[in-house]
Amino acid sequence: MRRNGLAAVLAAAMALGGCAGDGVGPSAAELKARWEAQNVFPQNYRADLLAYLRTYLNDPTGVRGAGVSQPALKNIGPGERYVSCVRFNARDSAGKYLGSKDGVAIYVSGKLDRFFDVPRDVRDLCKDAVFAPFPELEKLAR
Repeated sequence: MRRNGLAAVLAAAMALGGCAGDGVGPSAAELKARWEAQNVFPQNYRADLLAYLRTYLNDPTGVRGAGVSQPALKNIGPGERYVSCVRFNARDSAGKYLGSKDGVAIYVSGKLDRFFDVPRDVRDLCKDAVFAPFPELEKLAR
C-alpha cells in the first residue's frame, strides 16, 4: 500500500511538472486575438499626450508650433496599434528653443502606452500624418 501511495505521488508530480512551461501556452491565433482586442481607439488621446508631455519636456511652457495627428492604426511589432504623431518646438532647461521635433505616441487599450522621438522611427510612422493644431500643448503650464 505504501508503494502505491509513493507511485501516485510521483505520477502526480510528473504530471504537474509537465505543465510548468514545457512549451504549453497560448496558440498564435490566441496571441493575435489578445493583441487585436487591445486595439481600442484612444478617445482621450490629446489629454493623455498633454499629461505625458508636461513631464517629458524640460520646460513645458511656451511650446510653439504644436500639432497632432488623429490616431490611426499602424504596423507596430507583431500587429497594428493606434499611433498618433505630435510635432512641437519646446525650450530646453536654459529657455532656448530647440527647433521643431516630432514624436510618436502608441496606444494600447485606449491609453498612451509608449512615446518615442527617434527620428528614423518617427519618420517611418509619421510620413503620411496630417497634423492639426494642438493649442492645448502651447498653453501648458508647469
